[in-house]
Amino acid sequence: MTEEKAAPASGSILVVGGGISGLTTALEAAEVGYEVFIVEKNPYLGGRVAQLNQYFPKLCPPSCGLEINFRRIKDNPKIKVFTLAEVEKVDGTAGSYDVSIKLNPRYVNENCVACDECVGVCPVDRNNEFNFNMDKTKAIYRPNEMSFPMRYAIDSSVCKGAECGKCIEACKYSAIDLNMEAKTINLNVGAIVWATGWVPYDATKIDNLGFGKYDNIVTNMMMERLAAPNGPTKGKILRPSDNKEPESIAFVQCAGSRDENHLPYCSYICCMASLKQVTYVRERFPDAKVYIFYIDVRAPGLKYEKFYKKIKEDENVIFIKGKVAEVSEDPGSKNITVIAENAVTGEKIKQEVDMVVLATGMQPTTADAKLPTDELQYSEDGFIVNDFDKGGMFAAGCANKPADVVTSNQNATGMALKAIQTMVKR
Repeated sequence: MTEEKAAPASGSILVVGGGISGLTTALEAAEVGYEVFIVEKNPYLGGRVAQLNQYFPKLCPPSCGLEINFRRIKDNPKIKVFTLAEVEKVDGTAGSYDVSIKLNPRYVNENCVACDECVGVCPVDRNNEFNFNMDKTKAIYRPNEMSFPMRYAIDSSVCKGAECGKCIEACKYSAIDLNMEAKTINLNVGAIVWATGWVPYDATKIDNLGFGKYDNIVTNMMMERLAAPNGPTKGKILRPSDNKEPESIAFVQCAGSRDENHLPYCSYICCMASLKQVTYVRERFPDAKVYIFYIDVRAPGLKYEKFYKKIKEDENVIFIKGKVAEVSEDPGSKNITVIAENAVTGEKIKQEVDMVVLATGMQPTTADAKLPTDELQYSEDGFIVNDFDKGGMFAAGCANKPADVVTSNQNATGMALKAIQTMVKR
């Protein structure tokens, strides 16, 4: 019997997307010897996980997993990271792809030490999309407190440029270059993993649930930012209209999901995300009442089922099986009344609360903007369908299907192996 040896590492792998799936894919491939390029459209790595307060199954803060991955990236010379970058074109076939990548200007170079001096003199404010526009930053900003790379960026859409220049004067390290321009680079890679992630479904499209119309209705991702220590309220859950601590909160499940008019599929994470957020509320406000309006609670797996049962034992958490039909606002108090029919008793329920959280689902980023290659296939809902027989290109994490952090990591590891198989077959 002869012993077969694996082929030596050769070629490069491109990972598009620097969220948790992209990071896992890149690290798994690089740590067995492959050269990996990470392309991320944002000025930082971490994706949606960076926006969470905690994630399952251990209710860890995002720093728990991301900081370890960032350290592994820093220590691995096989990984090259491009932020503020986007793939413009892909040519070639499995084993040899020519990829054109646009690098957008950051206007801040590697001399930056994140000293904050520039922020104090910047006269221009901008909406902070990292916090879902619930607060503002200056035109020159650090994306978040644990952003990697730990460098500032300038939003050219609002910056006054050379006519201001106050940040240049304040910077002691010659880190700001307002003359930076976009440039294009070309890479030859053997395999591509698309870890392009997801976006929260646009709750303004759900007419009957009042998001965007009433101040005290937020989405589940906004709730994560409100609860996060580095969020707009520094971890205090306050209702937006008057910064009051809520004494009652309603969670509306399947907000847009499992609805043929919006997202026809279950987004997998919403039920557990709401149950997790119930713990945020109960820890901060022991006397607060929580109402959960649901179609059915999906807790996939033993650990999640145990978590669900624990929440159900809380006498201040009331589960109501019923799809919310409409909401209304009291103009004086700004309280929200949630109207639903109890599917168990048949009675019509009108529950007034201080604040409402909509459990909006996840939509792949590729639902509206397809990727620059003809090789990929998509489901009706915009998720990338993997063709393992063809190989060469693969979708990881939520680019392929709705998934939580643990499932995304497992899937990303598998896609790293698929990419490596493409290299070995060359």
